[in-house]
Amino acid sequence: MVSIQDLHKKFSKNQVLSGLNLEIGEGGIFAVLGPNGSGKTTLIKCLLGMVIPNKGQISVLGRNVKNSSAYRHKIDYLPQIANFPSNLKVKELIRMIKDLRGNTTLDQGLIDLFKLKPFLDKKLGNLSGGTKQKVNLVLTFMFDSPLIILDEPTTGLDPISLIRLKDLIQKEKAKGKTILITSHIMSFVEEVSDEIVFLLEGKIYFKGSITELKSKTNQPDFEHAIASILTENHA
Repeated sequence: MVSIQDLHKKFSKNQVLSGLNLEIGEGGIFAVLGPNGSGKTTLIKCLLGMVIPNKGQISVLGRNVKNSSAYRHKIDYLPQIANFPSNLKVKELIRMIKDLRGNTTLDQGLIDLFKLKPFLDKKLGNLSGGTKQKVNLVLTFMFDSPLIILDEPTTGLDPISLIRLKDLIQKEKAKGKTILITSHIMSFVEEVSDEIVFLLEGKIYFKGSITELKSKTNQPDFEHAIASILTENHA
């Protein structure tokens, strides 16, 4: 599904990715974790073609992403911060994104799931952060693509919407999709993830299950396992 070899990215003098290698198979939920500055966002943006690496190769769905854009139509992406045009109504934004992508969509069920019907005629600039995030989720999941990338998907969500999001992620996984998630909420990561990809200083420090991570770090629970990695590497 995703194959990355010897990926390097430097922003002026700041080396963000340093020979990163990663293989992610088809199907399952993978959490990409790491401290601030570890290269998570840069890695995602390289996958999406939004950042051009200095060196290395990336293949998504069997295609080299260099000089190609068609593969992006098979990725659904939820950005960490959704900068919507404030003067557009919710229904206008949904229609606009449909027109841009031109795929068969599943938006009505998602609108019902996240209880967005009362907000369809409201302008995006007047919505709360949590409601904007629900709109963001509808726009992400309505295209039925094989690869889904979710950057901090729980931001601003109330407990009921969070439960609905977790159910939705599991349903997408059951269809055989590959889902990449970044999150600072360890309880959420532990609940939904099949595998952890932990980045440190632009490289993969660990890839495997949470059970394997606890065993490697000799810690009783997931949060302590993550904390021990960070402590050990900042001692």
